[in-house]
Amino acid sequence: AGECSGGMHGSNRLGGNSLSDLLVFGRRAGLGAADYVRALSHRPTVSESAVDEAATIALTPFNGPQGHAKPENPYTLHAELQQTMNDLVGIIRTGEEMQQALDRIEEFKVRFRNIESDGRREFNPGWHLAMDMRNMLLVSECVARSALARTESRGGHTRDDFPQMDNQWRRSLVVCRSAGNDPVMPEVTVTREEQPPMREDLLELFEIEELGKYFTDEELAQHPGRRG
Repeated sequence: AGECSGGMHGSNRLGGNSLSDLLVFGRRAGLGAADYVRALSHRPTVSESAVDEAATIALTPFNGPQGHAKPENPYTLHAELQQTMNDLVGIIRTGEEMQQALDRIEEFKVRFRNIESDGRREFNPGWHLAMDMRNMLLVSECVARSALARTESRGGHTRDDFPQMDNQWRRSLVVCRSAGNDPVMPEVTVTREEQPPMREDLLELFEIEELGKYFTDEELAQHPGRRG
């Protein structure tokens, strides 16, 4: 579960600085999953039709495109998506660039339906990439849409057209969800959700100088660094 936080190579990053991240959130995810299962009134089931639908979607690349559409190579589509995200939704981005990226992603989603994989199922990285492309397209769209919605710069999110932090966004998360009835490529919706303020006992763990970058004087009035 921790790999969802840092990836399967997270502990091997510079200085191993993601190892604690993996351990903490892996444990939280595991405990949360156990609590969720214990609270269920009955064991969840998966219908045969849902299994058949998932299998059909997974094997679609072997069937090739319908009609006279041009087959799409998964490696080519992947390279174009990668270049688009690097050029237009990079470390420093603008609203105009991200809108361009979203327009291209819509085109990639259409082309994805014609993706084709040769060979057999065993040891077939082209097929694996063809299946992964669905998630890559959805995640890329989520990143671009949420960054476009967040009209400020904060942490690793830097917008050249909104270079300052905005206190109106400090307690807000941008949440992406799938929508629609298309299992192959669902629509992506973006909503802004407000979060509760940080507990005072947690605020006290941080140096007042660091908190001053993000919080107002009124919010920090009871911090020990101010009271002292």
